[in-house]
Formats: sequence, structure tokens, C-alpha cells
Amino acid sequence: MALVPYEESGAIGLQKFHKPLATFSFANHTIQIRQDWRQLGVAAVVWDAAVVLSMYLEMGAVELRGCSAVELGAGTGLVGIVAALLGAQVTITDRKVALEFLKSNVEANLPPHIQPKAVVKELTWGQNLESFSPGEFDLILGADVIYLEDTFTDLLQTLGHLCSNNSVILLACRIRYERDSNFLTMLERQFTVSKVHYDPEKDVHIYKAQKRNQREDL
Repeated sequence: MALVPYEESGAIGLQKFHKPLATFSFANHTIQIRQDWRQLGVAAVVWDAAVVLSMYLEMGAVELRGCSAVELGAGTGLVGIVAALLGAQVTITDRKVALEFLKSNVEANLPPHIQPKAVVKELTWGQNLESFSPGEFDLILGADVIYLEDTFTDLLQTLGHLCSNNSVILLACRIRYERDSNFLTMLERQFTVSKVHYDPEKDVHIYKAQKRNQREDL
């Protein structure tokens, strides 16, 4: 689950999280994301990293038509919903406790003819990875999934399992603490990493990663 430290200050910052609906326009669709701060906390609100990653996908930065994609720690499901609307076949994942909430947002925002392109599935990082085929996905998406040092090893193991040599990972995040930079350092040991986008207004970075070619490490 994409749990991040809650740092919004002041009444204005709090208000957007307590609204029952957050409304966006992506891929020529109005998307209304149900939020449930009181029940599920930070996992059930839309964070800026998800908005920026959705914008990046809409810009056409990656070809999504016919693409097999997975969203990790999806929370409200915004990124996965946008990817499906843009033509990807998407598996939208989170921990079991968030799945019912996640599924309700996905079903409410995808037209009937697109709903078969989106599957909601349980995934706790580092656990039961055998339920996913190794290298199954072309594109791995994560918004604000870098948040807790105890999860870093499991997250890296999960990324390694889901990626083929040709897969692309896109991670959107704020660099809040030294630990966030530490994760990127860990990521670079297994993947070639580059920053491909920065939104100065929301202070969100997007990093692209691909498995290192073994020859690069020789």
C-alpha cells in the first residue's frame, strides 16, 4: 500500500484529503476518485505523485496501446485507471486490506468496454511473487511507493521479479528524506536509472529504470 509520511500542513492542505471525491480530467474522461481518509488514511487519498505520473502518461511519454502494465501500491488506482484509458492492459495492485476500495474506484471510472483491460489483484511486495510470471510486464508504475526503509528490499525484489530485460519502470516521488535518495542508490545497483521528468509546482520527480545488461557490469 502506498503509505507515505503525512506532512501536509494547515487547513487547506488537510481539506483536499478529507473531500469524499477528487475529480480529474485525463484521456478525454472525467475521473472521480473516491477518497476515504477516515477509514483507510493515506492509502485512500490521491497524492501529487499519482497526478504527475498520470500527466506524464497522458503526454505520450511511453506507448501504452497494447502494453502490459502493472501499478504497485496503487492506493486509489488513479494511475492504473489512466493507463487503461490510454490503451494499456493493466494489473492494478495493492495489499489485501485496500483491494475492495481500489476495485470500487476502478469500476466506477472505466467504461464497460475498457473494464476488461484492468484487473485488480493483491500484491504485497516480496510475498507470493509466484502468482506473477517472471518478467510478465512491459511497464511497471509506482507513485509514492518509496516511503519506508523496511520495505525497500521487498520492493526491489518485486521489481526484479516483474521486470524482463526490456521492461520499463516509472517511479514518481518526492525526495523528502535521505532514505528516499538511499532507495535510488539501491535501485541503481540492479537497474539503469535516469530522471525523465520533474514537476516544480508539485515537487515531484519521475525516474525511469531498466534492468542492467549483464555486460554493463563486467
